[in-house]
Amino acid sequence: MTVTTGERNVLGGVLEPCGTDPVTGFYRDGCCSTGPEDLGSHTICAVVTEEFLAHQAAIGNDLSTPAPHYHFPGLVPGDRWCVTARNWLRAHLDGAAAFVVLASTHERALEIVPLEILQLHAVDVPAGPESLGDQ
Repeated sequence: MTVTTGERNVLGGVLEPCGTDPVTGFYRDGCCSTGPEDLGSHTICAVVTEEFLAHQAAIGNDLSTPAPHYHFPGLVPGDRWCVTARNWLRAHLDGAAAFVVLASTHERALEIVPLEILQLHAVDVPAGPESLGDQ
């Protein structure tokens, strides 16, 4: 899947897809794309965990229960989902942050969450320069 929106990720590259099983994104396009109507800033591509899902339910954001009228299947640990930057940050502050896919996290997330904090939970960071290969 190729993104042609021209939107950028937190690393400065082209925003990559977050997930299609289930299909995520504010626009349900598989990407953490955002726009003026996305008041919640669904910009962080999270790989959800049991702890994160429980935290979200505890703060009134039930991500586990299906809501078919919103085309929302309900999430299980391991799913990739575009979550709101504020709720992800709240989970981080409470010690329950989900993993983050930086290449699929929209640059607008940086308006709410510093890159250094996102990097602490990143799952798509190369181990070192040797793993990058010829670029």
